[in-house]
Amino acid sequence: MANTFTQIYIQVVFAVQNRAPLVFCEWNERLHKYITGIVQNKGHKMLAIHCMPDHAHMFIGMKPDEALSDLVRDVKRDSTNFIKDEIRPVGRFGWQEGFGGFSYSRSDIDRIVRYILHQEEHHRRTSFR
Repeated sequence: MANTFTQIYIQVVFAVQNRAPLVFCEWNERLHKYITGIVQNKGHKMLAIHCMPDHAHMFIGMKPDEALSDLVRDVKRDSTNFIKDEIRPVGRFGWQEGFGGFSYSRSDIDRIVRYILHQEEHHRRTSFR
């Protein structure tokens, strides 16, 4: 898209099926790299990613040529296949249907990156159940 300038910053949150705590911290490095690769291969920029046992956060600088719902669908589908084929968890794994998407301004980037990277601390202080 020649001559197009955008600043689209989106935080995406999606949960494990039934909010089951199935994403183990031992997976995080591999899973983060894999999901980042999906996002980058589609031309977007991963600003931050962190997976908790029952949900995942991504903060993305998006290009305007793809719908957010298409990106999230592909991330969830491909990462589910990666988990099943490469990590091989005991039992069934899947992401829950749907997601949360939240837009931010450029001035919010540092704050949102810190928020995502410090999820364990945030969840120790606040329960979401």
